[in-house]
Amino acid sequence: MPICIVQLGSDRLPGEGLRLGTVRRPPRGVPKSEYARLNFYDVWLPELSPGADVIAEYQRSKGDDKAWRKLERRYRAEMKEPGRARLLGLLAALSHTASFSVGCYCADERRCHRSILRDILRSHGAQLESV
Repeated sequence: MPICIVQLGSDRLPGEGLRLGTVRRPPRGVPKSEYARLNFYDVWLPELSPGADVIAEYQRSKGDDKAWRKLERRYRAEMKEPGRARLLGLLAALSHTASFSVGCYCADERRCHRSILRDILRSHGAQLESV
């Protein structure tokens, strides 16, 4: 049962299962009781989001390719930290037996950490929904 990579707040896919929010902050102005109903997430996993300093540096840049590559390097380094690496291993193992999705708010996955997270999960042996 492959992991779906999704934009939080988008309509749920058939059979998507539990939705995990890999974002640093909950949605603004939305009561906690509404997160799942509004298709943001069922479980919040900020441990799989880039650090605040990584995002801030990227946002201060012009968002060019060089800045994106730097964000990617730093995010990948963060995901190698022992606690995060164990969490990634757990999700990879669960992807073979459970239906769930991971996501972020960004509209364009090409410049969103979830595109990097997709590759990191794959490297941990996760089964991923084909794009």
